[in-house]
Amino acid sequence: MAVHEHPHRTSGFHLPTFRRNGSASEGDVTAADTATTTVRAYAFASLRLLTGFVFLWAFLDKTFGFGYATPSGKGWIDGGSPTKGFLSSVAAGPMESTFHDWAGAGWANWLFMLGLLGIGVALVSGVALRLAAVAGTAMMALMWIAEWPPARHLSDGTLSMSTNPFADYHLIYAVVIIALAAAGAGATWGLGKVWAKLPIVRDHTWLR
Repeated sequence: MAVHEHPHRTSGFHLPTFRRNGSASEGDVTAADTATTTVRAYAFASLRLLTGFVFLWAFLDKTFGFGYATPSGKGWIDGGSPTKGFLSSVAAGPMESTFHDWAGAGWANWLFMLGLLGIGVALVSGVALRLAAVAGTAMMALMWIAEWPPARHLSDGTLSMSTNPFADYHLIYAVVIIALAAAGAGATWGLGKVWAKLPIVRDHTWLR
């Protein structure tokens, strides 16, 4: 029996073709990508502002004693020590005695408070996020060691009440700040673009 081929059919392998109304057009894909990028930028900007406010509020409360974590009249401006209460209460970890020695020291107070202020201002304004990431990670690492989550018991034998032997909010804050710097989150709702155009920042990208 003879086989008749269609006059317009050719032999061989053919890639499938798609109808225009059966697949997303290039314009639709571009619009979707743009929308996703915009949402991501706003999400990072919101996270940056909220995280910055955490650090900035801690500085303000410890400085002026607003009656939250720092009692009224016990602020730094009133002669109180931002580090004495926390560091003197450290009761676990390999740096327990070291932190006790640092508690209330003038240099420790200044370094801690300038760190809170600098990180807070950098995050809220959206500038120098890489420097903020380095400073924030160092600060959070020291505070993690001070609380020492791996400890089951404190030095006096009581339960430490640690909820996790490794992951706590200090580590989360450190990762958040690093992620914000890596994502360039200062460009949205911030001064990141203006900061990046400064000659000294263009020549030294680690200042971004």
